[in-house]
Amino acid sequence: MDAHAVPTHHRRMEVWQAIALGAVFVAAGSVKGITGMGLPTVAMSLLGLWMAPTQAAALLIVPSLATNVAQCAGPHLRRLAALLWPAWAALALTTLVAPGLGSAASGSGARQLLGVVLVAYGLWGLWRPVVPALQPKAGWAGAAAGAVTGLVTAATAVFVIPFVPYLQALRLDKDVMVQALGLSFTVATVALAARLHAADQPWLPAPTAIALLAAFAGLWLGSRVRARISTIVFQRTLFVVFIGLGVANLLRGG
Repeated sequence: MDAHAVPTHHRRMEVWQAIALGAVFVAAGSVKGITGMGLPTVAMSLLGLWMAPTQAAALLIVPSLATNVAQCAGPHLRRLAALLWPAWAALALTTLVAPGLGSAASGSGARQLLGVVLVAYGLWGLWRPVVPALQPKAGWAGAAAGAVTGLVTAATAVFVIPFVPYLQALRLDKDVMVQALGLSFTVATVALAARLHAADQPWLPAPTAIALLAAFAGLWLGSRVRARISTIVFQRTLFVVFIGLGVANLLRGG
């Protein structure tokens, strides 16, 4: 056997993995550029098809934080902090202490739970139920939504359910909602990063750099496409894709 054959094969695999990683984050960034959210959900649903959940979660930390920074800016910070701090506190605490990613329980069970979350999110998005309005001062509801979202985040690194429906129930204005999403996703991402650090999940500079650059390329692409397509049609298509990816993750985790 040629002594150089194995290293060449590995190099070829690394090239294809880098291309696949870049394609995933271009797609995830494009979704965020069009809809204002969805980067971690898209990235985890695709990376989970061939990568361990802990590895996928570690790769999305930096792109998720970086693409959320601009979305956090706005004049409503004090109002949102006063309104959402119980939800943020519960989300962060539960993400840190709940069993899931980085623990002995992580593995095929995490991939199956990710599949369940993706299917549920896709069905919820297609159904588009009218969420009952909540009183803005209902801190208990925020704490409950944050705690459940923390459980889901700890196990899957996806933090849209049930936090996004909770924010929708507050009936926030569009600009306030965008800033609320950015701030909330930043809290969730920082908590997830702390969890993975505590679990000694390694940070890989080269793949992270690829993911970051690809995410920003996708974000730019999505912002250009946004004005040319129907956002409603795109979202419905995306929810169907989430259901398909959820089923694929369920089959892979079985």
